[in-house]
Amino acid sequence: MGRRTNTAQWLPNQNRWQIKVQKDGVRKTFTSAKPGRTGQREANAKADAWLDEGICSTTKRCLEVWNEYLISVRATAGTSYAQQVEKFGQNYILPVVGDRRIGDLNTGMLQDVLNRAYKEGSMKPQATRKSRGNLSRKTLQGIRAVEVSFVKWARQHKYTALRPEDERLTVPRGARPKGRKILQPDALRVLLSVDTRIVRGKVEQDANIHAYRFAVLTGLRPGELLGLRVGDMEGNRLHLARAINTFDEETHGKNENAIRTVVLHPLAAAELHAQLQQRAFEEERPLRGDDPIFLLENEHSLYNYWQFYQRSNGIDPPVSLYELRHTFVSIIEDAVSPAELRRMVGHSKSMDTYGWYSHAVDGRADTAAMAVSDALAEYSPRAK
Repeated sequence: MGRRTNTAQWLPNQNRWQIKVQKDGVRKTFTSAKPGRTGQREANAKADAWLDEGICSTTKRCLEVWNEYLISVRATAGTSYAQQVEKFGQNYILPVVGDRRIGDLNTGMLQDVLNRAYKEGSMKPQATRKSRGNLSRKTLQGIRAVEVSFVKWARQHKYTALRPEDERLTVPRGARPKGRKILQPDALRVLLSVDTRIVRGKVEQDANIHAYRFAVLTGLRPGELLGLRVGDMEGNRLHLARAINTFDEETHGKNENAIRTVVLHPLAAAELHAQLQQRAFEEERPLRGDDPIFLLENEHSLYNYWQFYQRSNGIDPPVSLYELRHTFVSIIEDAVSPAELRRMVGHSKSMDTYGWYSHAVDGRADTAAMAVSDALAEYSPRAK
């Protein structure tokens, strides 16, 4: 049976019962003019009949459906994401709902996963290394995203009519943000003004300086930096179409919003132009469209170079490559709207109507880029 989480309501001005339901992006309204609970049951029955259209195999256990879903994830996503999905399933989701029939699955059960994961940590019986509870908000948001993805896949394959993305599937209030660091103002000024490192007591140019700076000036993920190609540039616009993960696999990014186009503000454009000049000098030829913008072996080597740069220039406490992204978001979050910020950094936000249904307006991205430039200008010697 297709699951609805609401019931018909009596409309006194219209003298009828009414219920609104949604399936596969289509909303329908069902009514009954019969008085009393008979009319309410009739309206609900009409809604249930429509929701059940095309639904099959509702007696399968969630574990069986999950295993089919996991095959699809492995076939379409990178290894690192597939491993994360499998981990969340084994440790948090399946211990709670694995033995349930897919037709009985409801939003309350999915909420129980989040609540118990927060309180108990890993619930996998045979796990050798268990998290002990008090999971971070980010981890719980990741579990929620996997739950929604799983149910969406099951709905597409006619196992259920459940739509948890339309419900208030919430992370427990007590969940704390993960302890992350950002570059503080003095350290950021060092990064944007010092392009050298010290090797065996000698000062030399850091060949990857533009990669570090471009990361903090755009908020790109490390894998997105490595995936950039010369042909991805079009004027002051940069088309992000791929990422290289920690397994050196080319993927389409971390989520459905990772493929995007960003307008480069002047500071970011200047760094990218300097990097292209450096690459052309290294290649001793004009660059081709398929040439990588940042020529690095892998993400780990970029991480090692960045750590060495920080030690050479007294940046303490050091931050990770990913925390350069957090630095960017922290500096510019008050300069642009939440929706524009999500577009810039390729964030997805579950159950956010503004994020999901708003669309880019001509000129708005350019205006946002200038706002970002203004926010970053005080840290860069180029802007003075």
